[in-house]
Order: sequence, then structure tokens, then C-alpha cells
Amino acid sequence: MINKMRKNKDGIHIYDKDAHEGIKKACEIASKTLDMIGNYIEPGVTTEKLDKTCHDFILAHNSVPATLGYRGYPKSCCISLNHVVCHGIPSNKKLKNGDILNIDVTCILDGWYGDTSRMFYVAEVGVKAKKLVDVTYEAMMRGIEKAKPGNTTGDIGHAIQSY
Repeated sequence: MINKMRKNKDGIHIYDKDAHEGIKKACEIASKTLDMIGNYIEPGVTTEKLDKTCHDFILAHNSVPATLGYRGYPKSCCISLNHVVCHGIPSNKKLKNGDILNIDVTCILDGWYGDTSRMFYVAEVGVKAKKLVDVTYEAMMRGIEKAKPGNTTGDIGHAIQSY
């Protein structure tokens, strides 16, 4: 598929219906990757093993992991464990009971990118960790609610920050 888009007078890319369908399909693979990987998250598993499992799943769905090799990035997804804010590099570090992690997956399908991430608990998590995940999820949902025609990124940011 050739990326079909035009630019408006402000230089903003406007995509046609076929482009939206291509983006949607790439996003579906990314989302299904996160649905699948949740079954493998348990104490003792390494983040590298989770990365390999995501990698294999993405390839099995005729897609390519966008992060692999991007500006030298060595893995197929980003796994941020506990205090790592974002773009953590999977390693031989083993998950422990009580950890929280974010897995960020970006797939390329027919030239279109699908990018998503999700937070996961490792077994039993503490009250503070659960609250952190719950509050950040709700803040994200409030931002998404503001992502509509006529609003700005400032509107989205305000909804998130003021929650």
C-alpha cells in the first residue's frame, strides 16, 4: 500500500479512507500483541523473553517491529519496569511479584504504523502501585476524550494534567 495523504494549508497531513484502514490494521496487530503478551507476564520471566515473544507474534502477523534497529535500538518493543518512565530496553532482568511494567509496541504493516502501550501488574501489586496505574489510566482516558476535531493538544494536555 502506498501511503495516501495530502497536506492542508497549514501543512498538516490529511489521510484518506484507505490510509485510515491501513493505520487501523497496523494498530490492531499492535493491540493483539499486547493482548497476547499479558498471558506471559509472571514472576521469573525476563523482559527479554517478553520482547522475543512479542517479536515472534508481530512477524507471524506479517508485520515488522518498528523499534528494532530504529536509531540503533536493539529490541522489538520497549518494556519499562517500575521506575523507568518510558522506552526501557528489554534485558535478562527477571520480573518479580509486585512489579508494574509498561510494554510499548509499534508495528509496521504495509507501510503503516500502529503504536500502543499497556500497563501490566506482575502478580500481586501494592496499593500505591495499583493507584499509580489506575490514576494514570484515568488521566489518559480524559485526554483521549478531548482528542477530537476543533481541540488542540493543549486541550488534551490540560485534561490530563488537571486530573
